Amino acid sequence: MFSLSFQPLSANAEEHGSAVQAADSGMLHQHTTTVGESSMAQAEHHVEADHAQGSHAFDPGHMITEHISDAHDWHLWGHTHVPLPVILYTDKGIEVFSSANFRSHGEHGLNDYTGKHYTYRLEDEEVVILNAEGAIDEVATAGILDISITKNVLTMFIVFGLMLFLFISVAGAYKKRQGQAPKGLQSFIEPIIIFVRDDLAKPSIGKKYEKFMPYLLTVFFFIWIANLLGLIPVLPGGANMTGNIAITLTLAVFSFIITTINGNKHYWGHIFAMPGVPVWVLFLLTPIEILGVFLRPFVLMIRLFANITAGHIIALAFFSLIFIFGKGGESVGAGVGVGVASWLFTVFMMFLELLVAFLQAYVFTLLSAIYFGSAVEEAHHHDEHELEHAH
Repeated sequence: MFSLSFQPLSANAEEHGSAVQAADSGMLHQHTTTVGESSMAQAEHHVEADHAQGSHAFDPGHMITEHISDAHDWHLWGHTHVPLPVILYTDKGIEVFSSANFRSHGEHGLNDYTGKHYTYRLEDEEVVILNAEGAIDEVATAGILDISITKNVLTMFIVFGLMLFLFISVAGAYKKRQGQAPKGLQSFIEPIIIFVRDDLAKPSIGKKYEKFMPYLLTVFFFIWIANLLGLIPVLPGGANMTGNIAITLTLAVFSFIITTINGNKHYWGHIFAMPGVPVWVLFLLTPIEILGVFLRPFVLMIRLFANITAGHIIALAFFSLIFIFGKGGESVGAGVGVGVASWLFTVFMMFLELLVAFLQAYVFTLLSAIYFGSAVEEAHHHDEHELEHAH
């Protein structure tokens, strides 16, 4: 009986042990599964956090490019923008609307705007046309003539207004106080006008300088005032107008046209038939001289564009170090430490930019005057004798 009763007990014990082991195994499996799911959830949370942090990470390249580029609105601070008119000439007619339509639901201009003729989108400050599927219509976009009032265009109008005010005010004061010492705004502007006349125009052009004074004064004050406005961080400043290649190209073309129109016989003779040079050498030198005629405006264009743009980039790059080392508030100590040095250097660069603003206006005006002087320079007796001897 004892043995009979012992076997069931053993069986029960084994069954109980198996049950306990199975329960423990189930609990362990459940615990392992729970831990695994928790770790996966934490990992996903960190990935999402990292992704969110990365999407809001400071991008110095984007910030610098945004500040030196033209735009269809005027950014003030944060999400505050001053909208400007968008004027498009398409194959279906003229379309006029406010740039605020691109930012009604977002900051970065990702909204689509449906006008009278097409649906438009602003991508990298370029207006494109969308088709019915929402994709860019390359053919229709290529036919757009964008004549919008952008930030640089508005700055140009502001500069024109300031120049008219300055010149009209000084001219009126000069008439009223003729023969008297200059006073007020006249006392500030008149020495600059005399500087352009006596130190730039007369030495470079000669006795015919008066013919070119209106253009030289206009281009000097235009570049100088535009450069100064570009150093002001808020409206009406902040636009990198003279750092726009289209602006510098236009100014260089004006200087080129004036030089070409006023070129005399002596000027063209030195280009196509330099006196005292053998005929066989002219086949080598004449193409170089012709190339030099077109290189002059190119140098004017690149010099002004590159110097102004480089100055803005350097100042913004040092300012960006504050946010780069600060890491969006994670490293406040490093941000403050670098911020002090960056701020001091940025202030130094801003004072240097004040000098560069005047210097670039001076250099552009001086080179233009030198080109005008070479175009109207009269032939010397020695050159005339050599030219006659060559013929």
